[in-house]
Amino acid sequence: MDIMQLFWLFFIISALQPVLQRRYLEAMRARKIAQIEKKRGSRVILLIHRQETMNLLGFPVMRYIDVNDSEEVLRAIQMTDDDVPLDIVLHTPGGLVLAATQIARAIQGHKGKVTVFVPHYAMSGGTLIALAADEIVMCRHSMLGPIDPQLGGMPAASIIKVAEEKPIAEVDDQTLVMADVGRKAIAQVEAVATELLAKHMERQHARALAEKLATGVWTHDYPISADEARDLGLPVNTEMPTEILELMTLYPQPVRRQGGGVEYLPVPRQREAHHPA
Repeated sequence: MDIMQLFWLFFIISALQPVLQRRYLEAMRARKIAQIEKKRGSRVILLIHRQETMNLLGFPVMRYIDVNDSEEVLRAIQMTDDDVPLDIVLHTPGGLVLAATQIARAIQGHKGKVTVFVPHYAMSGGTLIALAADEIVMCRHSMLGPIDPQLGGMPAASIIKVAEEKPIAEVDDQTLVMADVGRKAIAQVEAVATELLAKHMERQHARALAEKLATGVWTHDYPISADEARDLGLPVNTEMPTEILELMTLYPQPVRRQGGGVEYLPVPRQREAHHPA
């Protein structure tokens, strides 16, 4: 075999490696999902958003909840008998209110028990979806977040505050328009959250909690821990099944081309017993 043949062989193997690796991961995911469904007698639906890298240009692209996600989740729910429990695995920074609301209402309308698993975080629209669940399972350090609407990358509540506190003559028309849209957006999200929460708690409590989550009490990236979520009245427990965490390992973050990552040996580590000499 000459040098050119070796070169082409190496090129073909290198080109096929990502494809084979992806197929292997897909097969492992399907197998793990089937195992969980059999063990729990449920339909498992995953909504996982990782930061992805463009193949040619190499810059990161953040995934978020969009209408394609809501279409797929709704289809999965429609394919599930009413009495079959739903297990929703959420790992997302949030996304479109429209898509998150569609998913949340579909979950709320399902007759069987709905459990949302949050292994790491489900912020913004992800939290809105979690509010529809009968039970939210989080790890001890998992996080939910506020659901206050954002307009053009800015909190709607902050835009409203600026428009109301400055003299009207000093506020430009665009800010006034955004403040008006912001009031409507907050009212809409608050109403949806109240509707979702009222299924599991008194309506007065649901309305108060929805207002706290939707009106900009915290910054949009404020981390709500499992303990705090439980104190707020959400149906949270921290008994995360091992198989859910194992499933998450089959959705690895794409490797960055440059340094700055986290490394460790991916095996359980226990303290070694020291015996006296």
